[in-house]
Amino acid sequence: MLVIPGRKAKDVCDRDLGPTRRDLLRIGGSAFLGMTLGQALQMQQASAAIESTGSGWGRAKSVIMVYLQGGPSHIDLWDPKENVPDKVKSAFGTIHSKVPGIDLTENLPKLAQVTDKLSLIRSMSYSPNGLFNHTAAIYQMHTGYTADKVSPSGQLEPPSPKDYPNFGSNIIKLLPPDVPMLPFVMMPRPLQESNVVNKSGTAGFLGRAYDPYYLFPPGDDMDMNKMERLNITDLKLRPEVSTNRLGRRARLRDLINAGMPALDQAVDKYDMDKYYETAMNLIASGRARDAFDLSKESEKTREMYGRNTFGQSLLLARRLIDAGTRVVEVIWPKVANSDNHSWDHHVGLTQRMKNQSAPMLDSGLSSLIADMDDRGMLEETLVIAVGEFGRSPQRGVSTSGNGNSADGRDHWPYCYTACLAGAGIKRGSVYGESDQTASSPLSDPVHPTELLATIYHAMGIDPATIVYNHLNQPRELVKAEAVTGLFG
Repeated sequence: MLVIPGRKAKDVCDRDLGPTRRDLLRIGGSAFLGMTLGQALQMQQASAAIESTGSGWGRAKSVIMVYLQGGPSHIDLWDPKENVPDKVKSAFGTIHSKVPGIDLTENLPKLAQVTDKLSLIRSMSYSPNGLFNHTAAIYQMHTGYTADKVSPSGQLEPPSPKDYPNFGSNIIKLLPPDVPMLPFVMMPRPLQESNVVNKSGTAGFLGRAYDPYYLFPPGDDMDMNKMERLNITDLKLRPEVSTNRLGRRARLRDLINAGMPALDQAVDKYDMDKYYETAMNLIASGRARDAFDLSKESEKTREMYGRNTFGQSLLLARRLIDAGTRVVEVIWPKVANSDNHSWDHHVGLTQRMKNQSAPMLDSGLSSLIADMDDRGMLEETLVIAVGEFGRSPQRGVSTSGNGNSADGRDHWPYCYTACLAGAGIKRGSVYGESDQTASSPLSDPVHPTELLATIYHAMGIDPATIVYNHLNQPRELVKAEAVTGLFG
């Protein structure tokens, strides 16, 4: 049996698709298998045709990433286990959902009513390099790559122009918005563990032109009025500057640039043009300002999402996508390794999850999925809710060097859950299965890089697409293949 380097033999036999484009890139020479260069290129075209018509390919025009930084406990939310030792079993009862066989814990009663619109991956899994702490795991989940420098505590260096790009930055580079709108918005606070802020939240080596628009309002993370204090003054046209005057300024700038080639060579002209063009179009169109105006939503809708930072951020995400934004990332509004509403439940899991984090997630995520489905927006928007890892099956044990109370759970990357909806994702479905104690996948494990590959695939972007880093070296978007079994 022929096995192409870099591909699992099982994949070749089961799907019988021949080599993928990534495999062809790895061949390294046209003499492989006695093929001429022309034959190799024909195989590459055939592979491209197969992938471009594969399940779920290009179904999404936009993405909402609901990033649950801190690592929520899968056992206490969406993968409950019965008939297990007391130290494993959740303190929360199991409830049936709208779909027979998809049981959740009592923490998610509202999400249980919309399981007919989503899929759960209960077999997310990876083995970390060294200690599995938040920042390194967050970096992998967002970029598809492991970080070069990780300290013994799991911390990383601050963001660097040499970093791999956030997946959203890759998407907007390859698929710019069709309308004058913010391409990529990140809110309501940065990705963060301790003092490492916004690592993997930038465009990295793609350049600042592809950074997200950071919407981080001031105030306490849990302040219910935080999203009312959005600072969007940079999106407003000053009253003394008319649209015509703005256009004249743009034409004048073009004339100056045309006569100053030396200046063009001295600066990154492409990035500057990108900045200027985007800013001018946004200010002139007013689409972004209108999208940010939450007061245009009914009180009933705002209450449904939850009168808290997380809920209102999800509502704003829906408005931004509707206005033409390509990628929105809503980050859980607490630092990864913190208390009070954080998912990092090393201590006091039972009360903190019941009274703080779970109700916010339940109201916000269920409302986002139901609301977007009612509006027909799930047809072309992929929604993902996931953290950097799960929590340990056994309570009160240390798995990453952290201390844990008797009802606390430590970090656990070997098995956890992701939630997906929209863009052709199967409805009312579970992909993969965890073992009896939710310690490891029993079937169909999904690596975080494969989840990223699935996002690219849904957007009609080949995960093996080459981008060039700061040293002009070719790099694949992600070294993984899409999980096409998630699509209906």
